Amino acid sequence: MPDTVCFDVLTPVQFISRSAAVYADKIGVIYENKRYTYKEFYNRVNRLASALKKIGIGKGDKVAFICPNTPPMLEAHYAVPMIGAALVSVNIRLSSNEVAYIINHSDAKAVFVDNEFAGLVTPVLDKLSQVKTFVNICDVSGEKPLTGMAYEEFLGTGSDLPVTPVVEDEYQLATINYTSGTTGFPKGVMYHHRGAYLNALGEILEFRMTPDAVYLWTLPMFHCNGWCFTWGITAIGGTHVCLRRVVPEEIYSLIEKENISHLCAAPTVLIGMSAYATANSIKLKRKLEIMTAGAPPAPTVIQNMESVGANIMQTYGLTEVFGPHSVCAWQIKWDDLSDEERAKMKARQGVPYIIAMHMDVVDPNTMVPVPRDGKTIGEIVMRGNNVMMGYYKDPEATKDAFKGGWFHSGDLAVMHPDNYIQIMDRKKDIIISGGENISTVEIENVIYRHPDVLEVAVIPVPDDKWGEVPKAFVVPRKGCNPTAEDIINFCKKNLARFKAPQFIEFGELPKTATGKIQKFKLREKEWAGLDRRVH
Repeated sequence: MPDTVCFDVLTPVQFISRSAAVYADKIGVIYENKRYTYKEFYNRVNRLASALKKIGIGKGDKVAFICPNTPPMLEAHYAVPMIGAALVSVNIRLSSNEVAYIINHSDAKAVFVDNEFAGLVTPVLDKLSQVKTFVNICDVSGEKPLTGMAYEEFLGTGSDLPVTPVVEDEYQLATINYTSGTTGFPKGVMYHHRGAYLNALGEILEFRMTPDAVYLWTLPMFHCNGWCFTWGITAIGGTHVCLRRVVPEEIYSLIEKENISHLCAAPTVLIGMSAYATANSIKLKRKLEIMTAGAPPAPTVIQNMESVGANIMQTYGLTEVFGPHSVCAWQIKWDDLSDEERAKMKARQGVPYIIAMHMDVVDPNTMVPVPRDGKTIGEIVMRGNNVMMGYYKDPEATKDAFKGGWFHSGDLAVMHPDNYIQIMDRKKDIIISGGENISTVEIENVIYRHPDVLEVAVIPVPDDKWGEVPKAFVVPRKGCNPTAEDIINFCKKNLARFKAPQFIEFGELPKTATGKIQKFKLREKEWAGLDRRVH
């Protein structure tokens, strides 16, 4: 649409200039002993943006950041897309070769590296010939491991003068987020300015945030751009509290010190927080709103955290839909349910965000919606403003993901009569045993109720008679020593007997940087050398 009085390009980079004008003297960013007002935050963003322009970064270029949840990563979410470039936020827990692949595949011209993580880059420097500029983010020390300026030096080359956003098209590329690919190389998910703007507003709307919100960064900013809260907290004029390491002791310390009101966390973070709170008899003074997503949290985990003084909001999404796409919207009629029933309701993935609208459970072959009976399993599909533009430089994968005019999630779910979705499994995780479909999530939720269990993951394993059967990998609570027989008998008492796992293995679980359990690693070990599984 041409430039008219009834149109303005939707871009999340506008949020910073508004909040700097409205909340100029309010603290916008807290990190350790640093406190930046919104005016100071905006000045730093402008200095970064103008410094990038001085080294030749402009529209269509890519800038990579390898950095934990510290102010430079937050500032990059405004400065980079503000000048028409695209931000590539790199997972700090990847290997050097994976990091090199992402930097090269994204065509990044400038790379900013926190000095604690320089070891991810130094071994592969010879592979990064297209990178023109390296900048050292000197946070843990003053050391500059890479040839290039320190971050604060680099900011010094820029100007406080406001930078006019170079965004003429809402569908201009704003960021590229690489999936943690379970097979092959990760794919670059392309976010546009429109989707980032709307999803940021969707987050603060669904999370019931107001300008007095104090948000703790327990969710990695490199993961779906922090589910767009990097922009959303600024939009509402709330306070960002940056956190370098996600450690329960430090989380609770900051909750107390900074009067935290909101945070986001994967279920594994909730488990750690719950265990620490129980061990230290913690009760929260201010109601803490927690948004969780990733693997569906067990009702027991939700119950445990709410007993500490938190309110859990379950959401669901993927990298390809800017983070959360649906929310288990709470209804007043559920207030009188028992604690256990309330937790079960909260564990559902719910309904689409107000800004998303379109979500269904369908037969993936016919695209016909499944009956709303809470039993018939189909695939979750989505479309709308917060669906990616596609995979960077991968038209075939994009075409496959968008079959039938919807984005295919790969997640299997049921649709309840009240139109709330509940995930049963990933396509690749559903267990087909003797022709019966068994949900690994259903088994996990039962095992989480066992008093000696801290964490659990269930996968299918090969079986000569049934084709495949459930196996549970269990992390016991500290000081507890459950036996395999204990766990199996507990499942048989609380599940149909054929759903009970036939094998139990105790030990640590492999996880991603965002705390998701990597079931594919467990499957690879169990199915090594076998090719009998056909779904």
